[in-house]
Amino acid sequence: MTYRLLAILALVALVVGVVVLSGPQRESAAPSTVGPLHDPGYAARRARLIQTGSDGRPLYILDAAQIQQQPNQGTVDLQQVQLGFRDTSGTEWSARADRGQLTQESGVVQLEGGVRVVGSLPDTGEPAEISTERLSFDTQSQIVTTRDPVTLLVSGRALQAQGLIASLKERHVQLESAVHGSFLP
Repeated sequence: MTYRLLAILALVALVVGVVVLSGPQRESAAPSTVGPLHDPGYAARRARLIQTGSDGRPLYILDAAQIQQQPNQGTVDLQQVQLGFRDTSGTEWSARADRGQLTQESGVVQLEGGVRVVGSLPDTGEPAEISTERLSFDTQSQIVTTRDPVTLLVSGRALQAQGLIASLKERHVQLESAVHGSFLP
């Protein structure tokens, strides 16, 4: 009888041991510190961003092969960029670049790598093209600027300079320095 009682007690101890060891683990009483979650931002391929004015009409349309938001820096990185916009006279312009960056809530688009801006002059309708490696476009003030070497091509005639400021609202272009070329009537 003692052997049976011992066998039953061993079996009960085995069952209790299995239940205790296989049950859920108790968490430690120490609170775990969880920092703020990292916002990875958004990313998209073949993306289109449209910024509208107060009248609901597009101020600019930005197409990119790839975009990626950098929320900690307040910017959006762009690859293979095409930017379409209208000046105050309604003339359509387009800009292309290998890459770019849009500063959020400022309306400034930085373009870089083989930048070409193409449009036509409002009064004459003559084609115009700006070529450079880096260019900044302020979509709110409609001012295009660069400090890099730039070529301005108007009706087949070229001017080269170091730096450019073009105010699309005032329809005024200023070449900064080292201007080479001439326009004859």
